[in-house]
Amino acid sequence: MTLIKSISGIRGTIGGSPEEGLNPLAIVKFVAAYATLIKKITTVTSNRIVVGRDARISGPMVKQIVIGTLTGMGFDVVDIDLATTPTTELAVVWEKACGGIILTASHNPKQWNALKLLNEKGEFLNAEEGAEVLALAESEDFIFADVDHLGQVTIDTSYKDKHIQSVLALDLVDVEAIKAANFRIAIDAVNSVGGVVLPDLLYALGVKEIFKLHCAPHGNFSHNPEPLPENLTEISRLMTEAKADVGFVVDPDVDRLAIVCENGEMFGEEYTLVAVSDYVLSHTPGNTVSNLSSSRALRDVTQRYGGTYSAAAVGEVNVVAKMKETKAIIGGEGNGGVIYPASHYGRDALVGIALFLTHLAKKKMKASELRAGYPPYFISKQKIELTPDIDVDLILEKVKSAFAGHEITDIDGVKIDFPDQWIHLRKSNTEPIIRIYSEAKTVEDADTLGRQLIDMIREMC
Repeated sequence: MTLIKSISGIRGTIGGSPEEGLNPLAIVKFVAAYATLIKKITTVTSNRIVVGRDARISGPMVKQIVIGTLTGMGFDVVDIDLATTPTTELAVVWEKACGGIILTASHNPKQWNALKLLNEKGEFLNAEEGAEVLALAESEDFIFADVDHLGQVTIDTSYKDKHIQSVLALDLVDVEAIKAANFRIAIDAVNSVGGVVLPDLLYALGVKEIFKLHCAPHGNFSHNPEPLPENLTEISRLMTEAKADVGFVVDPDVDRLAIVCENGEMFGEEYTLVAVSDYVLSHTPGNTVSNLSSSRALRDVTQRYGGTYSAAAVGEVNVVAKMKETKAIIGGEGNGGVIYPASHYGRDALVGIALFLTHLAKKKMKASELRAGYPPYFISKQKIELTPDIDVDLILEKVKSAFAGHEITDIDGVKIDFPDQWIHLRKSNTEPIIRIYSEAKTVEDADTLGRQLIDMIREMC
């Protein structure tokens, strides 16, 4: 059993002892701590907290405990049930709520679940707030409400449609252009909430032919739910069999978007943000942001339109903070996460799909042709499993010393920039691993660079 407590939230496998897995006792402590923080920091007076969940098998159980704890802390709960992460974020704002909790473990397998914690803006807690929640949970410094001040529960399942309508209303989403293109589209929703939302979005955009894979939201994921090429062989075959124009794949909570070309080849998760940014920048030039582990292609496209690109530490909250600081008009993460402030400050696959389809329709070209027009970079994603005896901070310091003659960024792990490639090492916030991302002009060079660093780390250990 695994339980990972971090400033990003609490994530773990279902079951086990209170300190081993994500079980009812751990959930109660963490939710009570979150409620205590919200009482302290909120500026709204609604006393409402929104709760949404993906389609994981454990979702109903976890939701009951979360809602019971929140009402026990005196908060009213708006239960929107099956909802994407971006839908829940938007619901917090539309409800004028104090905050929100999303029950999802994102790309992790079905035995995992997690609590993602939102503030009154529908954005993730910052590092300081997350640390305070951890401290409150550890000390159990929270007080439950008496019988006359228990919260109430309201069920509202209308937010899926409200989210879709908000996407259609964006100035740069051209429904008529998409409709006129007569796209044939394949989707893979990995048996989670995307299977409910994506078809409705596409039909609303005027798409008439949709080829569905794994859209039943029962939580028994048909394949590894992380939308990486090795997990997407089925939709790759479907593209050519169905003669589809483009394919869309989302993770279980629908904040990441992977695109598949008409020939079955991957558009590349890194290039989801690049393509959408290209379209947005062509109409509204400005600045962009992505995290340190994202492709240089976004920088190149941004500079082509006269904008300034900035890099942030890994993590949506860090990207959003940098976007606000630099007044970026679009940003996100290289894992297929598109953040478009004209909608909201959160990764949103629905927004990504609508903007991408508008871009493709107006370009009047195949998805593979669009992809070929962007700077050619290749990212290799590798990792090293951690054991208790590994001193990660010491390893990172040794790596910095070994490459002292190169450009180094250490706001989040260690990133080493070379003239034509880079490598980024960081400890994961969600898994007991060191992530090693490397980028170069060829797959072979990116893989080689990553393996060289892995060999170096193993020698250090």
